[in-house]
Amino acid sequence: MDDLAAGVRRGGRGEIARAISVMEGDPRGARALLRRIFADTGLAAVIGVTGPAGAGKSSLIDGLSVRMRESGANPAVLAVDPSSRVTGGAVLGDRTRMSASTDSGTYIRSVASRGSAGALARSVRNSARVLEYAGFDPVIVESVGAGQTEVAISDIADAVAVVFTPHTGDSIQALKAGLTEIGDVYVVNKSDLPGSSRLYDSVREYVGGRGGAEVVRTSARRGTGVAELASLLLKMSSKRGGRDPDRLASEVRDIVLTGLSERVDRMLASKECARHVEGVRSRKIDPMTAAERVMRAVTG
Repeated sequence: MDDLAAGVRRGGRGEIARAISVMEGDPRGARALLRRIFADTGLAAVIGVTGPAGAGKSSLIDGLSVRMRESGANPAVLAVDPSSRVTGGAVLGDRTRMSASTDSGTYIRSVASRGSAGALARSVRNSARVLEYAGFDPVIVESVGAGQTEVAISDIADAVAVVFTPHTGDSIQALKAGLTEIGDVYVVNKSDLPGSSRLYDSVREYVGGRGGAEVVRTSARRGTGVAELASLLLKMSSKRGGRDPDRLASEVRDIVLTGLSERVDRMLASKECARHVEGVRSRKIDPMTAAERVMRAVTG
């Protein structure tokens, strides 16, 4: 992994792509690469951008990346793809809608959600470390606000922007509570469309007394409010304070729980577990005894 790490450090796009692929799909290689780069990471900001599908997140991130580069930052984007890696759905769409930032040098990569919040968090954390090791700061993580994905992103990011659009209407209560509880900034995008003022007022009322949370209006199409949002997110993400030690403790916990869950899944699919289940069916042992024997096998 030394050669790969050296290539990432030099900013080689091919090496960065390979390193992220390792972090996504090669557990043994990921451990080796993480050991190599971990000590030189942890200072770059991670900014999460989430919200309902169709809120214009990709176009907004395109503008944010350009404005951040103009301010001297060197952003990269990780787009969490909830669709199949075979079809490549979000990759092409994201790159099409982020043409300005791509042209300006922003690195954009799609990562698969893989249906597990724990696996997603691990993949995104380590992919962000690869990008930081390559010299990018901040790392912007885009996700669709669905399932456990946005919760995982909020555990990773130093600042989270939740993006709404007038298409959402003024019934914020209709959205999952989780999506309206994780943000540091709530963004009414496409503010040039009818209904944006009403939505803005609704979001402000719903967010209410959440300390430190901001509500802003943007139009990615017109470019209005984007520079101000970029400045606000950079400022917020720089105030990470004492959160990093807690986040690292949470990461270790997540890895342990994910590892145990994988061991349990393997054990439940094993012949030994099937033998215990058959014992229950034949009334030779009771279900609690069978479960205890399976758990002893898992915990060693």
